[in-house]
Amino acid sequence: MPSLANIWPQRNIVTIVAALAILLTGTGMTLKITTDHLLRQDAMSTARSWASFLAASVTDLEQIAGGEQPSAASLRFFLSARNSGEVFHYEIFNRNGYSQLVSTREKIALVDLSEYSPDAARSVVDGRPIVDVREGSSPDRPAFFARAYVPVQTDGRLTAVVAAYVDETEQRKNVHNTFLTAAVFLCLLSGLAFSIPAIAWYRETKVKQADRRIRFLAHHDALTGLTNRPHLIEKLERALAHLPKRGGSLAVHFIDVDRFKEVNDTLGHDGGDFLLKTIAERLRATVRIDDVVARLGGDEFVVVQYDVAGRTQAESFARHLATAVNAPVKFKQHEILTTASIGVALAPEEATTAEQLLKSADLALYAAKAAGRNCIRFFLPEMDTALQARIELERTIREAVLNDRFELHYQPLFEMSQRRLAGFEALIRLPAADGTLIPPLTFIPVAEELRLIDQIGAWVLREACRTAATWPEHLTVAVNLSPTQFVAGSISGIVAAALKEAGLAAHRLELEITESLLLGNTETIMAQLLTLKAMGVAIVMDDFGAGYSSFSYLWRFPFDKIKIDRSFIQGLDGSHCQVGTVVKAIIALGRELHMRVTVEGVETANQAAFLESADGDQAQGFFFGRPVPASELSASILADFEKTTPTPSSATAQAAKLRLVNLSAER
Repeated sequence: MPSLANIWPQRNIVTIVAALAILLTGTGMTLKITTDHLLRQDAMSTARSWASFLAASVTDLEQIAGGEQPSAASLRFFLSARNSGEVFHYEIFNRNGYSQLVSTREKIALVDLSEYSPDAARSVVDGRPIVDVREGSSPDRPAFFARAYVPVQTDGRLTAVVAAYVDETEQRKNVHNTFLTAAVFLCLLSGLAFSIPAIAWYRETKVKQADRRIRFLAHHDALTGLTNRPHLIEKLERALAHLPKRGGSLAVHFIDVDRFKEVNDTLGHDGGDFLLKTIAERLRATVRIDDVVARLGGDEFVVVQYDVAGRTQAESFARHLATAVNAPVKFKQHEILTTASIGVALAPEEATTAEQLLKSADLALYAAKAAGRNCIRFFLPEMDTALQARIELERTIREAVLNDRFELHYQPLFEMSQRRLAGFEALIRLPAADGTLIPPLTFIPVAEELRLIDQIGAWVLREACRTAATWPEHLTVAVNLSPTQFVAGSISGIVAAALKEAGLAAHRLELEITESLLLGNTETIMAQLLTLKAMGVAIVMDDFGAGYSSFSYLWRFPFDKIKIDRSFIQGLDGSHCQVGTVVKAIIALGRELHMRVTVEGVETANQAAFLESADGDQAQGFFFGRPVPASELSASILADFEKTTPTPSSATAQAAKLRLVNLSAER
């Protein structure tokens, strides 16, 4: 084991060697940092001076930034700058950071394909020059050069960005030779002492870069680099404030990518992000220099079009935007096909504040989506009224679902051969705030969009079965089912639970479906219908004749009943002389298939007489009774029966009357 006397000298030697190594390394690094710092300062100062000199010397910068050819005077300046030998490259960018003109040692010309420069764009955002120093990595670049991006203002507004590239290779060589001579002295005198300010300088640089990044993200979308919502509102407010002085109008184009969720679902978020960034680039390339492109989040973009002459010009511009968005996008091995819905609002016609203008454009976008997507709609004042009505309807539906505020009205179904009450169809109603009833055709589609139709349908089944359980046992109840109730595949369980809870026999329940249910996954739907039929409930084809009327459904599934759409019986009173023949043919077809036939919409005595002659099974319509609440059911049916039903024989009428009286008494 080594003694302490041997260990300490070894440690001292190691410490001294380490200290010397640190000193020499630190001194060398200090030399390099000092040299590079001075070189960078000189290079940055020279590049900034040249860029500022160009900005002051070229009088048509705004025109060049707009894509126009430079004037003769400007060309002469570029030639003289190139011949000076110090500046080897010039570029002129528009205010959005896209290059328009390049001056190199070989040529001076407008660019064929504009390229985006983040540094040029950042200089516009920061409102001050962006300067950096680089090592040359290609034959056409010097070994050491500096470049400066200087934003140029004309009449108080940014019009272009000038970039100057300055060759600092010879300057670096001279500085290095000078400092190399004094390297030994610098190592001894200032090695470790200089490390502290060097580190501080480095940290300050990092802090400044972080600050610039924070300022950028405060005004821009992180994914696409577009203006974000707060910054967009600021720009809109400024533009609206200057609009009275400038005259004309401005247009806000609210853009939504149709079915963007499907892209995320199929290609993942990488595919979705790639699509959004591609659309952002296309929109940037489509707009003019003064226009603003923003992303509000998700798949929503906004383009502010300045100096609009009127609606025609705004519509033409919106079509250009739609064309840019709708072009196919290639992502890896996939081709993404998208469309865009666009809502447009004009100022000052539709709004005088930024928030109002965005809201108006959003309402127009909502109208475009409601019209089937992939279209353009302009804001109309009535859209706001329609939106408020829609919001109120959605609120009413949600409250009705939570608090069971729906109502069921019941319309009678009569056996034609005996003039005998056979049952009732349960029809849902939604009470409005003023006490009126909202028709199902109005609120059912909204309930389906809100994905509440399953809950509503389950409530209708429970309530209809509960009410029917109080009727005489020969009466049935019919309930309409929505196609969306079959999507989850649990409709049979819901029906079974409703029957069990009410204590209602399965054969007294009729479930009415429409042809639209069978247009989708037919095998799955057929399996669910067979399960329901096996439970003992009756399956009814509703509104037969109003859709495709495919007879294949009738032989592929053994329906218990066919309900002929009301449009047929109403055609009897018009000029459609063949309607009666068609109705008789459907009745005969149903009889051959052992399916009962109900005719809807019977409203007159002539129509009822025709059904008697056509040997129809059942009838339903205002002639036999209007839909009424359960509380008014017995009295309403009895009064309507005595008033409107013709009397084939006194015995039959008396028997029917006694049945209805018994029904009223039982309730």
